[in-house]
Amino acid sequence: MAPPRIKEPRAPGFWPLAIVFALFVLFMYGPMFVIFVLSFQGPEGGLTFPLRGVSLHWFHKLAEGLGTVDIGAAFLRSLMLGGVVMLFTVVLSVLAGLAFRKPLRGANALFYVTVASLIMPSIIVSLGIGLQFRLLDGGLKWLLEAVGATSVLENYGTALGLMTSALGAHLTWTLPFGLLIMFAVFNRFNPAYEEAARDLGATPWQGFRHVVLPLIGPSVVGIGMFGFTLSWDEIARTSQAIGDVNTLPLELQGLTSTVTTPAIYALGTVTTVVSLLVMGVAVSLALWLGKRQKKGRAA
Repeated sequence: MAPPRIKEPRAPGFWPLAIVFALFVLFMYGPMFVIFVLSFQGPEGGLTFPLRGVSLHWFHKLAEGLGTVDIGAAFLRSLMLGGVVMLFTVVLSVLAGLAFRKPLRGANALFYVTVASLIMPSIIVSLGIGLQFRLLDGGLKWLLEAVGATSVLENYGTALGLMTSALGAHLTWTLPFGLLIMFAVFNRFNPAYEEAARDLGATPWQGFRHVVLPLIGPSVVGIGMFGFTLSWDEIARTSQAIGDVNTLPLELQGLTSTVTTPAIYALGTVTTVVSLLVMGVAVSLALWLGKRQKKGRAA
């Protein structure tokens, strides 16, 4: 018979630190929980507690549209932009991580230039990108006028747009995170696996596809998740660099001063659920890749 386990007393600082941690968690996630609850108000509900009934009324109102704002179009724009940003972030981060594994002239300067956008205020980055594209507009219009392309000039609007300036603005935010993750992954990556693949006759592409990529797969999934979620809720870097359309976060920011019903909470709940779904899919995929990698090593 095993001897009874003696319960050790708590350290003197345990409960004060536990209370501080609980307050921190409440501060972080309390607003999200409150918005989630208030979005299910009844038809007579307001923006504050207590709840006046429970229903999906405000989600139906959200689906019908909020005044002149096309929520569906803004939702699709944000979804499309987030997907493209995720793709570019993953591809460029992996390629940069592979490139930095070997001696590269000017590598330090290139690294500092890449991560410099994390230091600059987001609104300044957005203003700079917007100014660059407006100067580009002026140069293109002057060129079209100089060559006599009047028909093209009449139909030309601006180079500012979702997949031009806004995409660049978002990449200045997501790429540094992707690069830092890739550098950390390859810093502890054992090159012996690649050497073994080459000894067995694998080409560089086969070595990357069948050896390197499966090993770094969970980290690549994490980069994709970061790329999408950071783009999905970005406001400051988008505000001055998107042109004449708005993403969902910009529409949500504008609606906070005009919509005075729980429909605004319903919109916040929908955007949060999308972020949580992306995170859930990414974590599940990363866990699956990790288990597959362990099985491969055991075999």
